[in-house]
Amino acid sequence: MIEIKPGPIRDCRVTIPGSKSYTHRMLVSAALARGESVILNGLKSEDTQLTISALRQMGVKIVEDKGRWRVVGCGGRFAPREEAIHLGNSGTSMRLMTALAALGKGPYTLSGTERMHQRPIGKLLDGLNQAGAYTRSVNQNTCPPVVIDGQNLTGGRIKLDCSDSSQYLSALLFIAPCTRNGMQIEVTHGPVSEPYIDMTIVVMERFGISVKRKEYSFFTVDSGQVYQSAQVTVEPDASNAGYFWAAAAITGASITVSGIHSHSCQGDVCFVEVLRQMGCVIKELDDGINVTGRLLKSIDVDMAHMPDLVPTLAMVAAFVDGTTRIRNVGHLKVKESDRLNAVATELAKMGIDVETGDSEITIHGGNPRGAVIDTYDDHRIAMSFAVAGLAVPGVFIRNETCVKKSFPSFLEVFKTLYHPN
Repeated sequence: MIEIKPGPIRDCRVTIPGSKSYTHRMLVSAALARGESVILNGLKSEDTQLTISALRQMGVKIVEDKGRWRVVGCGGRFAPREEAIHLGNSGTSMRLMTALAALGKGPYTLSGTERMHQRPIGKLLDGLNQAGAYTRSVNQNTCPPVVIDGQNLTGGRIKLDCSDSSQYLSALLFIAPCTRNGMQIEVTHGPVSEPYIDMTIVVMERFGISVKRKEYSFFTVDSGQVYQSAQVTVEPDASNAGYFWAAAAITGASITVSGIHSHSCQGDVCFVEVLRQMGCVIKELDDGINVTGRLLKSIDVDMAHMPDLVPTLAMVAAFVDGTTRIRNVGHLKVKESDRLNAVATELAKMGIDVETGDSEITIHGGNPRGAVIDTYDDHRIAMSFAVAGLAVPGVFIRNETCVKKSFPSFLEVFKTLYHPN
């Protein structure tokens, strides 16, 4: 357990590691390519290491060399693996690797932590089965562990429900050019988190794959396309930038996150616009985005496409004299924790009234007090509530090491916010 002590917080600039979402996608594309690819500024975290380990177990050569990864792909044909591949509680790893396993010499078994075994994946399995693969949930509950055998994978026309996660669609898009008939994917519900689909397509295009689309409702990927090796650079993580922008919002400081720009495909960069609505001053610089805190006001906002920043926004809303409503976020219940319940429970400990519904959370802000925060082994809960400790004495974060999942250096970067004595 660690105590977070209030300021004084200085005006400053911070540098954060590469995007977790981009890193996963670039590793997958490089694994699907022929020849050697180089990934620069990739995020080295618990989740990305799980993806790397899984790819290695399936025959992909990945070597870390002076801060870069050299990846020798398998051209879409992965080696057999008799032992189960363990993917911890990394939802991105589980969903993307489930699809990649359908291209290999199966069957493969993918497993994870107890929490992972409660997170749904049935809609992705249904999509793969429509494409000719054989998949099943071992416990017949639509959750991992899962078994995948893609020996009859053909592709073709698929109807896909993306109301739980856009990663179901990303997973199928990645493997589509490697199937006999390509894929024509009709999205029947959703998708949530649309910007992550854009990110997937940008990465695929960088590795030589063309995707045709009708907005977010229909996608076509022709067969016969081949992933080409590439050298790519991972941009800073916008989700993790959000903690530092939030720190500016609640302390009144002026904080710049380097290397982030509004034209990024990372949907979470739009969090600065949410903070602008709440009263912060936003400046886009040549080499980053600056947020300066001002008197905050409550808002009503749809966060369906920025789910990872809902705990952060809820924490900021706790400091607002008014009622903030965050809508269309039911999919947070199946993240690393039930984030709606986790946020509500921990804010209540801080004396803040919170209401939750099936797909929304309402925060009646005021004057938060210190509390011992349970993190539910969820990195986003830990980092969001750590920020609250900058403005409120007596905030303690349990199991703070869970930040290793996405931002291992978080506490080191966080300490740079304090004004030197």
